[in-house]
Amino acid sequence: MDDLKEEIAATAARMVVEEGLEYGAAKRRAVKQLGVSARVALPDNDQLEAAVQEYIALFCADTQPQELQALRVLALEWMDRLAPFRPHVSGAVWHGTATRRSDIYLQLFCDDPKSAEIALIDGGVRFEARSVPGLHGEMVDALSVHALCRPLNEQVGVHLLVYDLDDVRGALQPDARGRRPRGDAAALQRLLHDVAHD
Repeated sequence: MDDLKEEIAATAARMVVEEGLEYGAAKRRAVKQLGVSARVALPDNDQLEAAVQEYIALFCADTQPQELQALRVLALEWMDRLAPFRPHVSGAVWHGTATRRSDIYLQLFCDDPKSAEIALIDGGVRFEARSVPGLHGEMVDALSVHALCRPLNEQVGVHLLVYDLDDVRGALQPDARGRRPRGDAAALQRLLHDVAHD
């Protein structure tokens, strides 16, 4: 059974890296592609992240670091632009597994949840609004924009998840592996600085 989990993780990892799929969607598609029962036990996100890192090391080692760097710079630009809303970056861009197919996920912690939307409208930024599951499974507003990433010469999805200011405390708790699940602009800047001086 563990072999099957590994096979699902490896198949899903390819989809995450090559197509930019989210973990949940990649696992479901991998199960379908492998023709196994939809009831099969799926690999957890840590196992999938390890498979993604392995895939990147094997197939993308020469391009991924530059792609990650470009996405982190773009994320920082948006974080600076949205500074009044206490933005934090999460997902593949924060954890270092992003490639040119990855989207950028920023969490905004606002006094007034509508204020971020108003700021985008005032700035002439076109966005699509929808609701997505948030930090604790509750539905939150997500504002999605397309931004040109010049070094990659591609449009990148930037998704702004809007939370109440009070949610920021719980959002910074370390995950099961003791890692910070997201970082503010200063933390992202440190990552960029560390890579530049490796």
